[in-house]
Parts: sequence; structure tokens; C-alpha cells
Amino acid sequence: MTRVTSVPDPEEYLPLPLAQFHILAALSGGELHGYVIMQTVEESSHGLVRMGPATLYGTLKKLVGLGLVKEVARRPTSGDDARRRYYELSGLGRSVCAAEADRLSVLAARTRRNLRPGLT
Repeated sequence: MTRVTSVPDPEEYLPLPLAQFHILAALSGGELHGYVIMQTVEESSHGLVRMGPATLYGTLKKLVGLGLVKEVARRPTSGDDARRRYYELSGLGRSVCAAEADRLSVLAARTRRNLRPGLT
């Protein structure tokens, strides 16, 4: 008997709440610890999105629970602070992040066309 394993459809997770998308986008460049995730979100949003620790860690907990992010056990360097927790995208998390980026890109393009009729 062959066992069929269903692979989750990234579209099932969309649309993502803004905080979730910002964290996934920050992690798309590789593993990071919490404070650097907060800095990356702020920098990539040009200071428009500032995420505090409660929002960050609550959202990370949710993303880990959904299987989109995983905590990394290994440390990048031996002298790294043991209290730091590092996170990375799972394969599904990478697919969901890409799907949300595509969805937002289509929405933005449609909105630009609607706001500038006659321009292509």
C-alpha cells in the first residue's frame, strides 16, 4: 500500500498578517536571531514598521507552530551568546513568503494601473 503525503498549498496561508510577512521576508536572507529580525524589519520598511519584542516573539511562536519558521539549534560562532535564539525559514515558509510577495506584487500593479488610467 502506497502512502500519499499531502504537501500543504502555500496559498492556504494567504493573505498573511503584516507582521508575519515582514518576519518571513527578513528571514528570506538566511537565519537570524530575534534582535536582528527586528532591525531588518525596520530597515527594510524604511522605519515605517517597528516591531517590539512581544509582537516579534508572539509572531515567531505562531510561525513556528504553523511550520513556516523553525528554530535553529546550531550557533553561527562558538562564542555566540547562548541566550540568542536563531530562526530560519522552512521549505514551506519560503514558498509561503514567495506566494505572498507575488500576491502583493499583483495587487500593487493593479492598483497602480487603476490610479493612472491610460498609462501602461
